[in-house]
Amino acid sequence: MQYPYDVLIVGSGLFGSTCAYELNKLGFRCLVVEKRDHIGGNCFTEQRDGINVHKYGAHIFHTSNESIWNWINQFATFNHYRHRVKVNHGGKIFSFPINLSTLYQLWGVTTSLEAEKHLAAVRIPHNGNDNLESWILSQVGAEIYNIFFKSYTRKQWDRSPSELPSSIVRRVPIRLMYNDDYFDDPYQGIPIGGYSQIFSQLLANIKVLLNTNYLENRTHFDSQASRILYTGPLDAFFDFRFGKLEYRSLRFEHTRLDSPDFQSIAVMNYTAAEIPFTRVIEHKHFEFGKQPVTWITREYPAGPSADREPIYPINTNQSQQIVGEYKQLSKHPRYSRYYFGGRLAEYRYYDMHQVIGSALNRVKEIAQRLTK
Repeated sequence: MQYPYDVLIVGSGLFGSTCAYELNKLGFRCLVVEKRDHIGGNCFTEQRDGINVHKYGAHIFHTSNESIWNWINQFATFNHYRHRVKVNHGGKIFSFPINLSTLYQLWGVTTSLEAEKHLAAVRIPHNGNDNLESWILSQVGAEIYNIFFKSYTRKQWDRSPSELPSSIVRRVPIRLMYNDDYFDDPYQGIPIGGYSQIFSQLLANIKVLLNTNYLENRTHFDSQASRILYTGPLDAFFDFRFGKLEYRSLRFEHTRLDSPDFQSIAVMNYTAAEIPFTRVIEHKHFEFGKQPVTWITREYPAGPSADREPIYPINTNQSQQIVGEYKQLSKHPRYSRYYFGGRLAEYRYYDMHQVIGSALNRVKEIAQRLTK
């Protein structure tokens, strides 16, 4: 059967756009369908008053993989931004992630030896219970858990920390030195001019249909290409046959302020239970802006809805069991034309550099199949 395109790509986020660019470069005809009114997925940035607003939350590019760093630098010049976060709890500002500055603020310790001695006295052994709450308590004790993690986690995930896997928080470093960098990777930065320019280049020579929902017209779109790469929610692709997967989302409240500065840092976390949002982003600080006004975004955790995309997979044991059933079904010969990739379709948390690495591997797989 002759198809108008070699590959249909569902979704123009980082995974889909990377694959589209690389496949097109290899000479394959690609069609991208995107249900939103813009390309770029959650990485989309929009310029307001000369400030590049991260419309769907902060995206900081960081990696230890030089080849992936070189790959993304084809499409933008990155600045030297290093991600540092502060925590507001009860009106007090703390250094975060947990480091020697944090421990000095709390306990007055000034060296790693003093810090370790104090931590050893407050740690609560978890006795084999591998959940978020027990793991944090076993690392830093109850005081730090209560200030930085307990209520923040409840707000973010809408469930008790004891019900969540420790993998959610193990990504956050705990350091006994004066180092408040969020990431240890040698390559870090924000694209000068925002992320949207990157996607415009990735998809420059590829047909893109915006405001187009693949799942609402699947039969038609499946007839357009010999291979289909799907980057949307995995459960939706299979019509929720084994049940819905659990996701969390965010509601973003963007506000313009007639002031050159609001919080003097790009990201401030609010960990107290009485504050309904989890963090405030001040976008100009990602690019060291000097504009006379500023834009901030308050992030309110929420469940997915018709107007809110799923963002964070909730990797409970039940969810992983359902994912396993969907992945097993995807191996059926009926789905041999289909490929799945990205955070939603693989139901896993990916950093941006991991998305690119996974996409480049998927391109090799698709290209090999297409050339057989």
